[in-house]
Amino acid sequence: MQKLVADSANGDLALLTAIVPDPTGYGRVLRNPRGDVQRIVEHRDASDVEQRVNEINTGLIAFNAGALRRALGKLTNTNTQREYYLTDVIGLAIADGKRVRDSVAAAAADVLGINDRAQLAAAERTLQRRIAADLMARGVTLADPERLDVRGELVVGTDVFIDVGVVLQGKVTLGDRAHVGPYAVITDSTLGADTLVHPFTVMNNGAVGDDCEIGPFARLRPGAVLSGHVKIGNFVEVKNSTIAPHGKINHLTYVGDATVGTDVNIGAGTITCNYDGVNKHRTVIGDKASIGAGTMLIAPVEIGAGATIGAGSTITKDAPAGELTLARSKQVTIPGWQRPKKKPK
Repeated sequence: MQKLVADSANGDLALLTAIVPDPTGYGRVLRNPRGDVQRIVEHRDASDVEQRVNEINTGLIAFNAGALRRALGKLTNTNTQREYYLTDVIGLAIADGKRVRDSVAAAAADVLGINDRAQLAAAERTLQRRIAADLMARGVTLADPERLDVRGELVVGTDVFIDVGVVLQGKVTLGDRAHVGPYAVITDSTLGADTLVHPFTVMNNGAVGDDCEIGPFARLRPGAVLSGHVKIGNFVEVKNSTIAPHGKINHLTYVGDATVGTDVNIGAGTITCNYDGVNKHRTVIGDKASIGAGTMLIAPVEIGAGATIGAGSTITKDAPAGELTLARSKQVTIPGWQRPKKKPK
């Protein structure tokens, strides 16, 4: 842009062109036998010979304002689209004795135009290739540079690995030796050193410490804070909760609005029932507590340190530290009961 302005300083017209492999849709730059620019012809108005020209107008022109006003007053719409082409001012300026000082872009990708969804996708992929090349230059291993999408600011440590189909959005930080598995979507989050993210994990506004393991098919929602050495397994959702070091939540569990202590194990199918229909309530689980599978923790509730909650319990009151707490209805068998049958239509 600075060169265009400088080239037009003495009253000449300055034009930036580009050489592209496929000029379809772009205005072609036509030159005389000496190589001087003569005019620009739009794609729909170009002849078969002119359409084979692969030097295109980038749309970047520097023009003296007075000369441009005179040229604009002479524009006509005698073309196939009945439009007034700004590019016609090139030929009009030459006819008025002006010189066209042209420059060819060093990289056509720098001046790509976007006229349709296919060109939009091509421009996006060009940008992603540059991002991928920069990441690999910084020591990141990409399983496939063509299958990575960085849609924001990415900060990486040493020896980071990113697998195929990963989408990184907003500001994301990946610590040393972090490993992100296939098709993970990470938004505005931080991953500590040596953390492993398994496939299809979704993370939004999460903070994950060192040496954690997440997924597959896990979801960390806003406010999820994992200290070091935490395991979040398949189909586990964590929201607005803090998990202290060495916590394990391995299967099919929802932890929301909770404070979970050190070395806690939460069994499959556990739910912190945090919402009463109006307000959110908090669950507190003490250090080294063990929550059995299929447990409902009805917040607000506190589980004491070292407590054990028996599988299948519905806990509505605080559970004391170091004790086994159960809350199950009595199992009953009804002899002779018959399952209802649908009536034939």
